[in-house]
Amino acid sequence: MTSDSQINSQEKATSGARVRNFLIAIVAIALSVALILGLRTETTTVTLAKLDEQSTPLELALTNGKPSLIEFYANWCTVCQKMAPDIAALEKDYAGKLNLVMLNVDNTKWLPEMLHYRVDGIPHFVFINQSGEAVAQAIGNQPRTIMASNIEALVTKSTLPYAKNSGEVSKFSAPVEVPTGSQDDPRSHGSQVNN
Repeated sequence: MTSDSQINSQEKATSGARVRNFLIAIVAIALSVALILGLRTETTTVTLAKLDEQSTPLELALTNGKPSLIEFYANWCTVCQKMAPDIAALEKDYAGKLNLVMLNVDNTKWLPEMLHYRVDGIPHFVFINQSGEAVAQAIGNQPRTIMASNIEALVTKSTLPYAKNSGEVSKFSAPVEVPTGSQDDPRSHGSQVNN
């Protein structure tokens, strides 16, 4: 036979276990809800491809009477990737006042523009005024505050405070071959001497 004190202590132990299990269940539910809400409110990552997809076409940007920021970039460029969230935020801040034009240097379609603006490192930013003229350039990693100051000045038709600014760049070589001028070059129209 069990005594009343043993029964009483078993009930207390069972009761304690129930309270503990109940608290564990409540904490688990609370953590699950927090996790789900956290995942839902997580912002989507900004990608260069998404920025490019949403950017203003170059032809329109040069003729619509708004100032423009042209960014020469490449998907493999770590500095370009690092700056993408800041560029997206600035585009949002200046929506309707500024064209953002994204030109991928790996697309040979943009070779004339790369040569015109002398792109030799990326990201390469060109600030274009309302008349479609380049007024400043910045190359490499630019702090958001510097980009914002330049964009604000561009939009308000003021002098850009950081008109020629350089930061960390990803090296880039235009996808064209430079003729060597060698006699072996089939495009060479000079006379060849055969031995």
